Amino acid sequence: MPDGNIEFLGRIDHQVKIRGFRIELGEIEGVLAQHPAVSEALVMAREDVPGEKRLVAYVVPSQERAPTISDLRSFLKTKLPNYMVPSVFMMLEALPLTPNGKVDRRALPVPDQGYPELDEPFVAPGTRVEEELAQIWRKVLGVERVGIHDNFFDLGGHSLLATQVISLVRQAFHLDLPLRSLFEAPTVAGLAESIETVLRLGPGLEGPPIVPVSRDGDLFLSFAQQRLWFLDQLVPGSIAYNISEAVRLTGPLNVVALEQSLTEILRRQEILRTTFGAIDGKPFQTISPAKPFILPVTDLQHFPETEREAEARRQATEEARQSFDLAKGPLFRAILLRLGEEDHVFLFIMHHVVSDGWSMGVFFRELAALYEAFSSGKPSPLAELPIQYADFAYWQRQWLQGEVLETQLSYWKEQLQGVPVLQLPTDRPRPAVQTFHGASQSLVLPRSLAEALKRLSRQEGVTLFMTLLAAFKTLLCRYTGQEDIVVGTPMAGRNRVEIEPLIGFFINTLALRTDLSGDSSFRELLRRVREVTLGAYAHQDLPLEKLVEELQPERDLSRTPLFQVFFNMLNIESYRLELCGLTVEPLLLSEPDSKFDLTFYASEKNEEVHLNLVYNADLFDTATTTRMLGCFQNLLDDIVDKPEERISSLLLWSGTEKEKLISAFNQDFD
Repeated sequence: MPDGNIEFLGRIDHQVKIRGFRIELGEIEGVLAQHPAVSEALVMAREDVPGEKRLVAYVVPSQERAPTISDLRSFLKTKLPNYMVPSVFMMLEALPLTPNGKVDRRALPVPDQGYPELDEPFVAPGTRVEEELAQIWRKVLGVERVGIHDNFFDLGGHSLLATQVISLVRQAFHLDLPLRSLFEAPTVAGLAESIETVLRLGPGLEGPPIVPVSRDGDLFLSFAQQRLWFLDQLVPGSIAYNISEAVRLTGPLNVVALEQSLTEILRRQEILRTTFGAIDGKPFQTISPAKPFILPVTDLQHFPETEREAEARRQATEEARQSFDLAKGPLFRAILLRLGEEDHVFLFIMHHVVSDGWSMGVFFRELAALYEAFSSGKPSPLAELPIQYADFAYWQRQWLQGEVLETQLSYWKEQLQGVPVLQLPTDRPRPAVQTFHGASQSLVLPRSLAEALKRLSRQEGVTLFMTLLAAFKTLLCRYTGQEDIVVGTPMAGRNRVEIEPLIGFFINTLALRTDLSGDSSFRELLRRVREVTLGAYAHQDLPLEKLVEELQPERDLSRTPLFQVFFNMLNIESYRLELCGLTVEPLLLSEPDSKFDLTFYASEKNEEVHLNLVYNADLFDTATTTRMLGCFQNLLDDIVDKPEERISSLLLWSGTEKEKLISAFNQDFD
């Protein structure tokens, strides 16, 4: 018997695998045994809905007192990684037994489906608005049941999903509700009250619908496209805005079906058949007619088997670094490298002017659906698209003018007037013209630290993105000595339902400026970052390109305007390609380009927080950026322990690291 008074029971499924993790059920039961209010417990993996396996804990309380589900969950989270905390807790008077005294597993009750165990009891929607909202949350969050007191962020929501909720609210209620509303009222009941208040005050301020426009005559570029076109005129043939993906395909590949799938995607998505010319210096876009796509296949089987992969990587890298001609096109390329009968590398490249991160997910989902259908001799299962990117570009130009434009411009001019240049200490002098030679360093935060950061975020009413951004700005403040920090961050730009299924360049960049003066506590800084971020979200429709045009910062070819560092929380739905009958693995070709001095990427994977620092290798050494990542982790450790600490007192270096730095400084001085 282990410590405590819990009985360990005979196991058939002592070890299970859920979401890629191997989980020892006995370990979870051992921790539950330490809780004073638990008499007996059994943890098992159930799959009551096919494909949805989850951990269920059956708990028999001690006679003294019954624990709450919230208490048990919090207790386990202090001792186990989040993926080992059961999704469901069920209280029983006793575990059911068979006549011979063993646990009767078939007699264990089936837990309710689709509703996570939260602190608040389930209360069903009671009004039309609440029911509409609950339905929206179910769709966006992927849960089967939502109560009116459930917290959106406790159910797994984040900023990008919040944007999707607001987009669906716009469609359902015909009003423009600010994103801030969801942060300030993150329950169905609270948000419904906000919506009902707006509806009572009069009609909403929803923008005009996006509708198809005539293809006769010159077609507008979107503001973002025009900016990339302008940059291409300054530096023709630059590959800084190439987007490429390479995957290894293992298994019986149907090349004809793959080629047919690519042909259909190019037919469906006009933007991939678009080129960008100019008349009298003014750009316009031309959409070419759809035609069969011929997939080039290069056979590498004549190479010795030991050399094929290296040759495939070489050819794929060379192809990915070929520039595009925006005027002639095409701006989409794909090749297939055959290493063996059932071993291929599939590479495709697009120019950023026709695509973005969200678009990659659209491309992969369409490719997977079409490949499966065409491999089976079936027609396309995809519905026709009601609008195309060119329709959005025209709509954007028509909508973003007059009062709408002035309101957005007024906000950003006030925010960014006199914006400072971030003076990062570099290892080498800055070249007169900005280079894009990049390299990267990665770090995975310990699960305990990741959980502590999420807990702090929930306590402060912010997203994990806001907490990490505030920490990043603290790091920059300590590195530069500057207290006025501007960081760029991307927004998916998919805040209208009609454009979600389109491939295209919708992403916008926000310049987030924060005042770090006064040596405030980190908790106070977090409040400032929250306000700045929510304000930016409310004015996210103004393209950065239009803002730069209006502000006209002093042109400096050695660095980007407005901000020199970038922070990206990668919470876009994973766009990993899946093709039926094949094993698909991503293939990393080379170091990424660096469009900024520094770019911090953060992502949540398997309950961990992964950090990736992409840096300009012409400015920084590997040792410098490795140390910077270590300082960031030390800073985060101190933040979760002492959020009330003044930011000047938060630790960047451990004692050993600090001694090494002082020693190195003294040697340089001598």
